[in-house]
Formats: sequence, structure tokens, C-alpha cells
Amino acid sequence: MRRRLNLTFKTHRMFGRDEKVSPLRLTAVQYIILGIFLILAYGLWRLQVVQSDFYASLAERNRIRNVPILAPRGKILDREGRTIVDNYPSFTALLLRDSSRDLTADADLIAEGLHLEPKEVKDRIRHFAGSPQYQPIFLKDDITPDELAFVESHRNELPELDTIMAHRRLYPRKGFMAHLIGYVGEVSEEMLNEPQFELYNPGDVVGKSGVELQYNDILMGKNGSRRAVVNSHGKEVGRLDETPAIPGKQLKLTLDLDLQIAAEEALEGRNGAIVAMNPRNGEILAMVSRPTFDPNDFAVRVSRDQWAKLVNDDEHPLLNKAIQAQLAPGSTFKIIMATAGLQEGIAQDLHVICNGGAIFYGRYFKCWVTAEHRVHGEVGISKGIYQSCDVFFYTLAEKLGIDRIAKYATMFGLGQRTGIDLPQEVTGVMPSEEWKIRNFKQKWYAGETISVGIGQGAVAVTPIQLARAIGAIASGGLLVRPHVTNPADLPGNVVPASNSPDKVQIAIDPQNWEIITDAMANVPTPLGTAPSAHLQGIDFAGKTGSAQTISNALKAKVGKGKSEFKDNAWFVGVTPRRNPEIVVAVLFEGGEHGQFAARIAAQVIKAYVEKQRRQPTKVAQGKSKVEIGAVWNDAGPDGSEDALHGGIFVIGATKQRLPLATAAPGVD
Repeated sequence: MRRRLNLTFKTHRMFGRDEKVSPLRLTAVQYIILGIFLILAYGLWRLQVVQSDFYASLAERNRIRNVPILAPRGKILDREGRTIVDNYPSFTALLLRDSSRDLTADADLIAEGLHLEPKEVKDRIRHFAGSPQYQPIFLKDDITPDELAFVESHRNELPELDTIMAHRRLYPRKGFMAHLIGYVGEVSEEMLNEPQFELYNPGDVVGKSGVELQYNDILMGKNGSRRAVVNSHGKEVGRLDETPAIPGKQLKLTLDLDLQIAAEEALEGRNGAIVAMNPRNGEILAMVSRPTFDPNDFAVRVSRDQWAKLVNDDEHPLLNKAIQAQLAPGSTFKIIMATAGLQEGIAQDLHVICNGGAIFYGRYFKCWVTAEHRVHGEVGISKGIYQSCDVFFYTLAEKLGIDRIAKYATMFGLGQRTGIDLPQEVTGVMPSEEWKIRNFKQKWYAGETISVGIGQGAVAVTPIQLARAIGAIASGGLLVRPHVTNPADLPGNVVPASNSPDKVQIAIDPQNWEIITDAMANVPTPLGTAPSAHLQGIDFAGKTGSAQTISNALKAKVGKGKSEFKDNAWFVGVTPRRNPEIVVAVLFEGGEHGQFAARIAAQVIKAYVEKQRRQPTKVAQGKSKVEIGAVWNDAGPDGSEDALHGGIFVIGATKQRLPLATAAPGVD
């Protein structure tokens, strides 16, 4: 009995006291379990109540896909409503990123089907990794029929790969009007940082140059979208609704397609620029720059090799020389000089003897006529203009001084932007004493003025500046702002391209005006420097010019010879001589003599006049023939002064207007 009791006691100690859980530990465990349940309950409450809208939206996005509908850009038309730039339908391949699928894993197969490099596809996926997932990645524009078939046949295997209809730009062929029109391209990261593009998204196609850039907000429409139902694999299984795209607005230019064709043909095979403008209101009627490029290459996506070739080309095909070429104007500047000299009361009584050159400030300055082994003899202001005597204008420059020359040149718009509604216009250079101190911290020397007097030295102008200035002088001092669109045709919210006034009236004495314009009318005659540019029956006036590209001393030093650095040929012409309807400025790079540029301008002037003569008139309405009277002047066969002629003619009356072209080449 005693032994049994002892055993029971030991067992009690072993299983009772040693295994008993303390109340403190038990309480702690209970609180931990309670805390876990509270956390789980709070999380469930957040999911079900607080963030219900958020997760419902995520679920909706997993079920519904937004597919963009691209808006077509507006057409670009000429002044008569004829199409210059149109659109054509095409398909674009894109990657949709609104699913959890690994796009990089499919990059090789996608690249193979779309004839792309795998690295190019992966780079674009990486490039857009930081963009919102609802924005698709545009992989390839204008895909071919076999590439479209690849996308359609792999919809189950590659649900993230899709196509959309896009309207690509159709530009005129062979670079026709390319610099003025410009081109479009995918908006760059740098552009997205600019205020005017801050509302655009990566992948958007925007204007990059010319009219396409200047009026991008008008031409570019508003994209739409359609909502499609997709399954868990990203495959589209139904459609919900659609927001249609809003097309861009049409843009009518002031250009005349018939005159543009004539200008393009006149400059064909040559480098340079042509600007034709109405000096009464500033409407640009034609604008050509050579060499050119094909903007259709940019309508899809230009390759790096193509871009590098264009950018590194020594002849600068992307440069719009009409507004960006800053070159010495040569003797065309003598019209500015003549205006300054006459207005200052100096040129009227100025007469010089040209023996082939003269000495100024201890240096001998030659006249261009010595190259023909002759001299000008006695020269006054009129002969100085139509025979372009350098000695006369050297002398006039010495008497005027650089600051008075600069005053008149600046007054007529040189050395400053014209305010034309095209991007990247340059200012040119009009030197003065203040200009040299400001830019070079040097004094202006009187000897430098002599070269400026014939449009050489530091003077640099653009063709548009020269057309505007000489057009203003021929118009009695009416200086207009050039423009390629009619402001009245633009929406009210369009910001003007320039704050400069549309018209400024500069005082020119009527007698001085007649002296200058009559002398200009003798230039394309046997008396002047461009007899081969004469237009029978057309009151055609102008001024020739040739300008060195480098100095004679530098030319001799580099030893390249005359053929390597030919002079640039210039001509600015108007019709009629006073209050002209049109002014045409021609830059013929390497043309050597201004008469060759004058021939080019004559082709444009002739095309303009012939078209105007085809227009129906109120007098001729309802008649097959009409009798008209005319008075004109013309030089005699022996080169004598103009004689006045008159006559009565019976001509056929045009029943209706027949434009030369219905659309730009390659767009019709």
C-alpha cells in the first residue's frame, strides 16, 4: 500500500506540475489569434468596400479593350480648291498592352511575320514601358497584304498583335512643293516637352516641317476609339460601342497650282529657289527650293539610313532655300541703293565715268564689265540700274555711308524675318556700324561700305526678303507681310505666325519711283543686262545680280578654280513695272550671270500672264469674239528707247475657265 501511494505521487508531479500552461502565455496566444482575424477582416473590408470601385475598374479593363480609331489629317488645297495633299487608307500593326502577356517573349515571332528586326521590336517595347498600358505600341505602318494576313492568322497565338485602319499622307511625286508643304512623322520625345505638343501621346503622327507643322492643330483631327470585349487570353469576343474619329480640317493655301508647276519646271535640273508673290497683299503664289526630297518617304516612317543621307547631303535637300538660304544678293541690292540715293537727294545728279573700275580709300575696285573687255562710259542713275554699273554704285555707297544704306535696307525688311507663316525662317544680315560693334566688338571701316553698295560684303538676304523688298519699291513703298494661307480662312483661335503688321506704307517720292521702275523695265531689253529674258507684249521689269560665293583672294588661295566656286545668279522681276500684280525672285546657285536667273523668272511671269489672259471678263460674257484696244511700249529693233504703240484687236472670248491642272502631280 505504501509503495502504491508513492507511485501515484510521482506520477502526479510528472504529468501535473511539469506540463501545466501558464495563464500569461495562454492570454498572449489568444490576443495574437484575435489580431490576425482583425487584420484579415480589415483587409476584406478594404477590398469589398473602400477599393471596390478600383478593383471593379481593373476587372473591367481586363474584360474591355479600348482600340484607337485614328483621325485622318485634313487635305491641303491650292487657292482654287485643287488638291495638293491627300490621304490614302492603309493598315498599321500595333501591340496592345492591356493584358498580362509577356510581349518580349513573342517579339521574335512578331518580328518575323512583320519583316522587322527582333531588336527593333524589343526596343520599341522597352521604349514604351513607362507609358500607360492603355496606349498601344505602333509597330509598323502601311503593312503589306502578306503582313496583314500574318496578323489575322495568328490572332489566337498572338492576341496582343492587332491592326487598325490609318490614313497616310499622299504627297505630290518627285518632291513637288515639298519644302513648303513639309512632311509628317511620329512625335518625338523632344517635341512632347514643347508646349504646343504637350497634349499629344507617343506614337501620334504630327507635322514636322512646312505647312504641316505650322498648321498642325488645324490639319490634325481628334482620334476616336472602340470598346471591345476580350476573354482571359486577350482575344476579342465582342464589341460594345464606338466613338468615331473627327477628321482634321481642310487647309486652303494662297498658292496657284498652275504657277507652281511652271516654277518647278523652270528650276528643274538646277539648285536654288523661286518665290512668286502678290506684292499688293502678300499672297505667296509659288515657292520652289532645289534640291528637293520626297515627303512620301516620311509618310510612313523614314529609316535611319535615309535620314542620315538627307541630313549629311552637302547640297542640303531639306533646306527651304526660299526662306532659309542667307546669301549675298549681288546687284539686285542696287535697287535698294537707288531708292536710298534718290530719296536722300544724292543719286539724281550723280554721274560717273566708268573705265572699268575706280579707287576708293586706296584700293582699286573693278566693275563687272571688265570681264567682257569693255567699259560703261558715262553713267547716271537710270543707266546705272539697267546696265548694273558697279562704279556708279561704289560711288553712291561712298556718299551715302553704311548707316544710311542700312536704314533703307532695314526699312524694306532686310536683316529681319518677313513674318511669313512658315517655320524656321531666318533673318539674314544687314550690316551697320552698330551691327559690327555688337557682333564683333570692332569698328566699321569706310572701305567696307564700298562692297556693300553692290550687294557683297556682309550683306546676306533670303529670296523671300528680296522679293518682298523690291516688290515694295515697285509698288510705291507698300511693304506687305508674305503669307501662304489667307487669314480670313483660318479659325479664330489660330495664333498669328507673326506680330508684324500685314501692310506698311513707306514714303517714296513719285518721281523717284518712276525713275527706278522705268530703269528696271529696260533690264530685260537690248539696253539692259538680261535681253534674252525679254517677253514680247508683257510689261516685264526687274534687276539682275551675280554674287560671289567666296572672295577672289580665297578662290586663288584654295586653287579650286573658277568652276568650283561659280557665282550665284539672282533676278527679281515684276509685272507690270509699277504697282505690279506679281513679283518673282530667283536664286540660281552657280548660275554665274543674272541673265540666266532672269530667263527662269521670265518663264514664271509668262505663265502667270497667260493664265490671267485666259480668265473670263464681264465685257466678254455671252460673246464669241470681242474688240479691245491696247496701248503698250516696246524697245526698237536697234536698241533705242521704248516707243509707244497702240492698236485695236478682235480676239476670241473664253467661255469658261479651264485650269491647267486638276490636282498636284501624283495626287490626282
